[in-house]
Amino acid sequence: MPARVLITGSSGFTGPYLRAALRERGFQVTGVADKPKDPVDQRLDLLDAGAVGRFFGEQAFDYVVHLAAVSFVAHEQASDYYRVNVLGTSNLLDAIAQHQRQIKKIVLASSAIVYGRPAHIPVDESAGPAPLNHYGVSKLAMELMARQWFDRLPILITRPFNYSGVRQSPKFVFAKIVDHFRRNEKTIELGDTSVIRELMDVRDVARIYVDLLECDAASEVVNLCSGIGHRLDEVLDKLRALTGRTPAIRRAEALVRGNEIPQLVGSPAKLRSLLGKAAFRPLDETLRWMWTQP
Repeated sequence: MPARVLITGSSGFTGPYLRAALRERGFQVTGVADKPKDPVDQRLDLLDAGAVGRFFGEQAFDYVVHLAAVSFVAHEQASDYYRVNVLGTSNLLDAIAQHQRQIKKIVLASSAIVYGRPAHIPVDESAGPAPLNHYGVSKLAMELMARQWFDRLPILITRPFNYSGVRQSPKFVFAKIVDHFRRNEKTIELGDTSVIRELMDVRDVARIYVDLLECDAASEVVNLCSGIGHRLDEVLDKLRALTGRTPAIRRAEALVRGNEIPQLVGSPAKLRSLLGKAAFRPLDETLRWMWTQP
């Protein structure tokens, strides 16, 4: 019988790609979300501890990938970060510990944003976290809370760096830029275009999540990263060359964060040590995919 995997936050950006990657490997997949978009997903509010307990009391899973989170850095309600990212995860782990004795691994998605402004690039897992916003603080709090379960549950915490792809919300900067090029907008308002970020492909991220489920690692933290950084200006240049379009770039002071991180690129050394390899598509391929398949 195929191993059963639960994806929380399955209706978000990453969930459908992870579902496809898992099915390709032969897993049986169940998805839950607080507001399901896909008819195959089930509704589950992780803030309702009773409902979470009943859900896990009625169904058995071999693996859980916990993607559900408030993940947009500019989200207006600060308390939502802590309610969803910390308390929701606590309810999840408590219910799993009570009802899922057979669980083989739980992968929790944290974020590279917990590093803040790292002193050295590329940043590895030994760097001390120093988050600069509510999202980062909530993710670090989630990590610290989850460590209390390390002796009872096979938990692997991932810190994904920036990634994008088709169907990502244009609230996020890379998807916003591609969307503006596609609509042939004359102007794109951006913050600091000199910042350097990774730009992984969501399809590669989904594949790596499956690889991490199948590896032996647990009770530790691992960067999910390529180790390759790109200036936002470089992404703009590549899209100009790809599309032949030349929108004006306007610096919007409202989009320039006072706590901006100039450079955030991770070291994939530990990831590769766990998996043996970690291949990533080149940036040009990801941008071409995003441009041709809206």
